[in-house]
Parts: sequence; structure tokens; C-alpha cells
Amino acid sequence: MRFTFIISATIFLSCNLSKKHEPRTIERSFYFWKSVFKLSTQEKDALTNLKIQNLYIKYFDVDWNTSNNKALPVAQLTAPDSFFLRTTQLNIVPTVFITNETIFKINIDQTEALANKIIILVNSMNSNFGVKLINELQIDCDWTAGTKDKYFSLLKFLQKKQNNLNFSTTIRLHQIKYLNKTGVPPVKKGMLMCYNMGNLSNINTSNSILDVDDLKKYIGDLQNYPLPLDLALPIFEWKVLFRQNVFKGILENMPDSLITQNIFSKKANRYEALIDTVLQGYDIKKNDIIRTEKSNYTSVLKTAKLISEKLSGNTVRVSFFHLDNLTLKKYKLHEMENIYDAMR
Repeated sequence: MRFTFIISATIFLSCNLSKKHEPRTIERSFYFWKSVFKLSTQEKDALTNLKIQNLYIKYFDVDWNTSNNKALPVAQLTAPDSFFLRTTQLNIVPTVFITNETIFKINIDQTEALANKIIILVNSMNSNFGVKLINELQIDCDWTAGTKDKYFSLLKFLQKKQNNLNFSTTIRLHQIKYLNKTGVPPVKKGMLMCYNMGNLSNINTSNSILDVDDLKKYIGDLQNYPLPLDLALPIFEWKVLFRQNVFKGILENMPDSLITQNIFSKKANRYEALIDTVLQGYDIKKNDIIRTEKSNYTSVLKTAKLISEKLSGNTVRVSFFHLDNLTLKKYKLHEMENIYDAMR
């Protein structure tokens, strides 16, 4: 009996190991998250050299307009480089960001009308840009337990009004951990956003973009999530401004070279202003704290490996956020290749 058990256990383990390490197909993707679509040579080279297949492009935001007391599109994309969009072989995925405030403020009987407006605007922009062969539309919203019913209603109406498209939605880590409260959206698949997991506005937070230890607290039951998941990984960085320990905002695209020793004192990833100054149009006061937050290669690679062990799909899209000259300078080509390969 003991001998039989050892043989059975060996077979069981070998089968599970072979299944765990079975390679999956990785679709390489990027997000484009700026309001003007005009790619630089460096950005185009990255798409080519990394053999990118999918490009998620934010078309517009939907925000709540307090003056008109209704949801309106803002930050609508313009495309001086529409020739690229007309001629590219990439799979273009229009993406629409909807604020949770918008979902909170609308009535559930208004979700059909909002879905109709979103579809009309997306189709109009596709036509203006010359984008063809769209097969997916992604909706990005950090919904909560209190807004899930209205958000899910909106998603159902979107699918009903454009049934030739596959709809996907972004999934935050808290929506994985608190699945029973936030629910599962009625779409074909989700995009797991593995970043912005810390409390950005807390002065004591070390890095709100990506912390592997924090990540582990959210993904314990990830393998049981009832929706096929793709993965978005951060390769961006930003600086966070605090005044009298109160969050004042994000300083985007500010190079480290501007934070000099004669103006700031440094401790770890925090810089304290020694004098009043202006940096790239931002007013900085004496004693302000600037916290530098980065998604470094080692942390992103660890994240990819952790998530890879949890996902069961044979094909997974892995998307970097986001395509930008400054972002690309922080990562070498082989580093991004390694991160993609870690998901196999």
C-alpha cells in the first residue's frame, strides 16, 4: 500500500508540474494614455522591436459635469498621426475611462442612454481616425460595491447596442479581493490592473504604484476569479507632492534632474524643499515633500511571475502602461522582453 501511494503521488506531482509549466501564448500589448495621438520615433520603434500586437488607446473620459448635472465626455483624443491608425497592423482597442463619481451620480434608468452616447462617440472617432476592424471595446472604471449595479447595467446595454464587439473592463486588485462585495462584471474578459495598489494620498505610503508585498495581500484567491483575465503592468513613474503632510497632487513627467541638492534635502525616496521654487510650472513651497514613486524592473518582473502562477488561461494579453518616451527610457528592451516571457 505504501509503495502504491508513493507511485500515485509521484504521478500526481509530475502531472501537476507539467501542467503548471505548460507554456501559454502571450499577446504583447501596450496602453496609450495621452490625449494627443502622435507617436515619436522611439515609441514606434518600441512597438516594432517588441513585436506588439495590441494597442489600447484611451479615446476619452466620461466625467460628471456638475453645472449640467449630467455625464459628459472630456479629454477626447485627437490624432494628428491618424495615418498610423489607418495603416497599422496592430489590433486597436478603443478604451473609455468612466469616473466612479459618474456612475454614482447617474440613475440606473439613465445607463442605457449613456451607453448609446458612448457607442456613438466611439464609432464616430473610429470613422474620423480611419480605424477599421475594431473587435473589442474596453471600459475602464474603478467601480465599488455601491456602484456595481449601475455600472453592470451600463455594460449590459453597451454589449446589447454593439453586439458585434467583445467588451472588456478593467479589474482593480480590491475588486479581486472583495469579489463578494464588488461582483463580477458582465463582460467577456477583464484586464487586471496590477498597480496603484497603495494609498497615494497617505504621507506614510512608500510606493503606491507597485509594492510586491502589498500585491500578495490581494491575489490569494486570484485563480478562482470567474472571469478570464489579461494583465496590465506598470512601467511608469511619478512624483507625489505633499504640503504640511497633506496630499496636493501628482507631478507627472518631472525628471529627477530638476530635484537638485541645493533646493531639496533627500531621505530615501522623499525630498524636502529647502526654499520656495517653481518646477515645470508647479509651485513648490519650503518644507513641501516630494515622494518619488517608480515601478522598477525587479518589482515588475516579480509581479509578472506571481500573477503567471495564478492565471489559468492558455492565451493572456500582457499590457504595459504606458507608451511614452520618458517611460521607455527607464526600461531596456531586454527587460521588457523578460517581463513578457515571465508570463509564459
